[in-house]
Amino acid sequence: MRTVSLPHAEIRVLPDAGALSRAAADEFLGAARNAVGKRGRFTVALSGGSTPKAIFGLLAADEAAGRNKLPWDKVQVFFGDERHVPPDHPDSNYRMANEALLSKIPVPPANVHRVRAELDAARAATEYERELRSSFGSRAGEIPRFDLIMLGMGPDGHTASLFPGSAALKEQTAIVCANWVEKFNIHRITFTYPLLNAASEVMFVAGGVDKADVLRHVLRGDPSGQMYPAQDVRPAPGRLLWLVDEAAASKL
Repeated sequence: MRTVSLPHAEIRVLPDAGALSRAAADEFLGAARNAVGKRGRFTVALSGGSTPKAIFGLLAADEAAGRNKLPWDKVQVFFGDERHVPPDHPDSNYRMANEALLSKIPVPPANVHRVRAELDAARAATEYERELRSSFGSRAGEIPRFDLIMLGMGPDGHTASLFPGSAALKEQTAIVCANWVEKFNIHRITFTYPLLNAASEVMFVAGGVDKADVLRHVLRGDPSGQMYPAQDVRPAPGRLLWLVDEAAASKL
């Protein structure tokens, strides 16, 4: 592993996909233990995609083997974004997380807060924001503060379901919204910047050579001045951690 330091972020470069997933799983475990030790509970927002699936598989394997066990009854699980599909749909982020991790660990069902994406998209977003605020006990005007938000990044620089050119990029009031994604011709339910940037820690996990160009632009700036959604995730005063593999970091 090597480290690249930037004023606003910590970047760890891992040799390959396996090491990347292990580093992310270990960061999850460390953040959970720290939060439970300090406050008696750990609040985490999961991300979707193939890379998180591998991370979840490691966490489930650790639990099954009796390694790195966590007090799962003190873990509150949320989702940073969700596709507008029912929970049993193959594209559902909840379904992936449930199959790879949640069904294999002793987390109480009441501690898993899924997006009710089988509803109308706007209603699903409104209800999820209400559930978030209730779970965190947030007063009017307060933004819930997650212990850890897991994020990925697409080759177009999108993160969660904040896509280039989409309306949610400008949202400053709602902490969850139904975002119309033109390239897929569908709504997605997503956390917005106010919620992402209130977190104690945001952990990006990105791997693959197809991420190399956009990762350089996101972390170093694009000479053309183009902005990518991932660039505006800067938790303050929280920690911003990027875990990337050598392929993704090849152009840094």
